[in-house]
Amino acid sequence: MLKGHPKGLVVAFFANMGERFGFYTMMAILVLFLQTKFGLDEEVAGNIYSWFYFGIYALALIGGLVADSTSKYKLVIFAGILIMLSGYILMAVPGLSLTLTVVSLFVIAFGNGMFKGNLQAVVGQLYDDPKYSKLRDSAFMIFYMGINVGAFFAPHAANGVRNWWLEKNGFLHDGSLPALCHQFINGKMADTSQFQILAQKATLSGQVSDLGQFAHNYLDVFSRGYNYAFGVAAGAMVLSLLVYLFFQKHLPNKEKVTSAQSVKIENGAKSLILALFASAATFSIIYFGLNNLDIALAVGLFVAFATWIILSANKEEKPRVTALIMVFIVVIFFWMSFHQNGLTLTFFARDYIVKQVGPFTNLFFGPWSILCVFGALAGLFVAIGKNKTRTERLIGLAIFMVGAIFAYLYTKSYQTENAIAPEIFQSFNPLFIVFITPLVMSAFAWLNKKGIEPSTPKKIGFGMIIAAVAFLLILVASLNMVSPHILNGQAVPDSSRVTPYWLINGYLVFTIAELFLSPMGLSFVSKVAPPRFQGLMQGGWLLATAVGNKLLVVGSFFWSRLDLWMLWAIFIVCCLLSAAFMFSMLKKLERVTN
Repeated sequence: MLKGHPKGLVVAFFANMGERFGFYTMMAILVLFLQTKFGLDEEVAGNIYSWFYFGIYALALIGGLVADSTSKYKLVIFAGILIMLSGYILMAVPGLSLTLTVVSLFVIAFGNGMFKGNLQAVVGQLYDDPKYSKLRDSAFMIFYMGINVGAFFAPHAANGVRNWWLEKNGFLHDGSLPALCHQFINGKMADTSQFQILAQKATLSGQVSDLGQFAHNYLDVFSRGYNYAFGVAAGAMVLSLLVYLFFQKHLPNKEKVTSAQSVKIENGAKSLILALFASAATFSIIYFGLNNLDIALAVGLFVAFATWIILSANKEEKPRVTALIMVFIVVIFFWMSFHQNGLTLTFFARDYIVKQVGPFTNLFFGPWSILCVFGALAGLFVAIGKNKTRTERLIGLAIFMVGAIFAYLYTKSYQTENAIAPEIFQSFNPLFIVFITPLVMSAFAWLNKKGIEPSTPKKIGFGMIIAAVAFLLILVASLNMVSPHILNGQAVPDSSRVTPYWLINGYLVFTIAELFLSPMGLSFVSKVAPPRFQGLMQGGWLLATAVGNKLLVVGSFFWSRLDLWMLWAIFIVCCLLSAAFMFSMLKKLERVTN
């Protein structure tokens, strides 16, 4: 798979593993931590969550401007790793106030802004060499797959550390309890019978005679376990730092841009800042109202960036940057929908998926057992695949047998009923990316040989349609469920909980959609962006992602206001409209790409 690629590609995705580990740790537990620690409702927790993810991507603009104006891409990347590391260390400290927690999240987001877009730009620079240029699309697919290896383990690590700390203090995990604990402490619980039953089930020894003491202790232990999970993410950042320090020599050093270009970029940065405030104020008044300044700021920033970059481009550059802006608009709605996996889909996993599963299903909720299952499937694929030698088939068969045997032994070691945690669902996306990426690459390669491989813009359009199908699965699962606005704070009854396979299969389809859009989009940006705007246009891609992440609040806002199926229908419509928009300008985008 790596044959013919430069060594720098391997360095890039190993250096990025720490960032991915931290990203998926945050995606798995951040909103749950905010609710457990501070008693926030879904809407407020969703606002903080969306601001954090907005910052992670929007601040890439600053990183892009700094790197483009100095050409010190590798130095800016190094600074980003250090800043992110300090943020995760702060999050690992128990007892921080909400204000200090938000400050810590900003530190992580700022470091990520210096790091993420510029690392992607450096990967693109590896393939500016004509020797490697034809491998650009496959390189970004490999890069995307590789960095998600670490991401698979993050939710399992977070869940394991949290559960270890709970058990060490005499408790078991129950995702319904933190909200009930806060209700009891705040005197908002009229009937304590349900709380008493769940509290007793979550206590390893003795009777729960004082619900107030239980509530305080459970919340403290639960949230502290999450702090220690953030500490594990900090450890992963240290490993990425070491990889980058020792092997960055394999990454390219871009030539210094001319002084005139630097001045133009610096002046453009000043114009961007002024346009930001003007656009944010205009949009807040005209479209959103003064009560939605956060959304106005996000949209205003994107409009300011798009306006400035188009005005700054010369005649030859303008068609390229205009095409990229059009793609960025589609990207906004994809990430607004896709990143519900860390917000409303996490709420769904916590509240509407069964709490316990049988031995076979539990195979998919342990890091090693699920690797046995997928290892067996991979071995079977090799054993029965076409154009395989006898030796390869025998090796594949051996891998299949070993994986199947260990999976069987795991099922025998499990109980009849096994508890599962909502965080673990976040591990399916990176796992699917690792295993599905070779299949998607093979499919694209086969289509390429036949001369019918879809263009990059067309792949992005198909990705939006596939994402709509994923939400359709979740919508079907949600039919006839008791929605949050009807429950009014009570725990979801078991009759409204469904098998985890609905959500697992939803994530499978989401992952296919992501592979059609995200790595293809990164490749598209690196290919189409004018040379002097490489870092900045990668920042633009991330800014579009940031705006989509800020619009995540659409999900948390409607979570307690609409029936669940109506909520998912909103995202289905957004995905389908975005696909229609993409296909409507397909010829123009394909012309620019060529």
